[in-house]
Formats: sequence, structure tokens, C-alpha cells
Amino acid sequence: RHVAMTLDVVITDGRQPVGRGIGPALEARDVMQVLHGDPDAPADLRNKALRLAGRVLEFDPDLRGGDGFALARDILDSGRARMTMAAIIEAQGARGFDWRDPPLAAMTHEVTSPAGGAVTAIDCERLSRIARLAGAPKAAGAGVDLLRKIGDPVASGEPLYRIYAETMAELQFAREVATRASGFRVGDARDAEAAGEFAPEF
Repeated sequence: RHVAMTLDVVITDGRQPVGRGIGPALEARDVMQVLHGDPDAPADLRNKALRLAGRVLEFDPDLRGGDGFALARDILDSGRARMTMAAIIEAQGARGFDWRDPPLAAMTHEVTSPAGGAVTAIDCERLSRIARLAGAPKAAGAGVDLLRKIGDPVASGEPLYRIYAETMAELQFAREVATRASGFRVGDARDAEAAGEFAPEF
């Protein structure tokens, strides 16, 4: 009240990274997929963005609770959000990049599952550290690309995520940390179902 601010709390699911990419180019790819309505766009990123945008739109007293989400979805699905992003990129003197083929670092390593089952937990802090060791965010094309999320089935030896790095030293640093602890827990599919019980309204 002293600084005349309104605080609006939005509870979201923070058990795993939103989207699939951790690192500038990978995260930009996810965002552009959502803006272009790509069928492979991360659904969790789309839903969270719509939910938060809807809440901001409801700062307008003419919008009732819940109407903001519908308006945000219309802005996204109509292509207006994509066109606004294009205008922002152009105003900053950039041409953007081909989100279908983002400029990722050339050196890669896939971290695989030690057993079959389903992903039951993901350590966000661990994956963030691995991405930083790989060179993100300083190196735009470095980072971690998630190939599985909580609840996804996985067989022994199948990849959980892919590390991108520009130098062999950075790749090795990230690889060593991932080898000690991948940041993924794989278990029984029923445990994955239980882990998925947190489901905020979108």
C-alpha cells in the first residue's frame, strides 16, 4: 500500500522447466513455436503464457475474471502476438532467426536413461547448472534441450535430454556433472501419474 502497488499471486507448476529449451536459442525456438502455432510447440509454455497474459489483461476493469484468458488466446491464435513480436525484433535492428532451424552450438552430448519406466521428477536447479556449464546464456546456441518431461515413458538407453556447447571444454564440464547426477528420476509409471497430480487451472 505504501508504494501504491497491487500484488497478484499466480500459482503455477514449478516441478519442471517450462518448455523444452534451457538456453537463449533453445528458449527462443520454443517461444517462436508457440507464436506461430506450431503443432510441436510446448503446450506448457503456451498455457502458462496465456494464463499470465490473461491475468495482466484483467487489470482492465472492463474485463471480468476469466475473460482475460479468452482474449489472450484470441490474440495469440489470430497471429497478432506473432506480428507484434516481429515488429519488436525489427525495431531492435535484428532479422530474427529461423526458428525451425535455430543456430545451436555444434558440440552435443545426449544424456540417456539408466532404466526403463517413466520420468517421475526433474531437478530444475541441476539442469540449469548443466546448461550454464555448457556455456548458456553467454553462448546463444548452448544449453539443454529436454527430450522428456514428467510423465513421459522412456526405455533404458533412450535420451532424456541433449546438451549443446560451443567448446569441447564446456561440453566436458557439463557432461561430467550430468554423469554424476542427470537431474532426472525415472521410476514406475504410477509414480509419474502421482507426480502429475498438480494441475493448475488453465
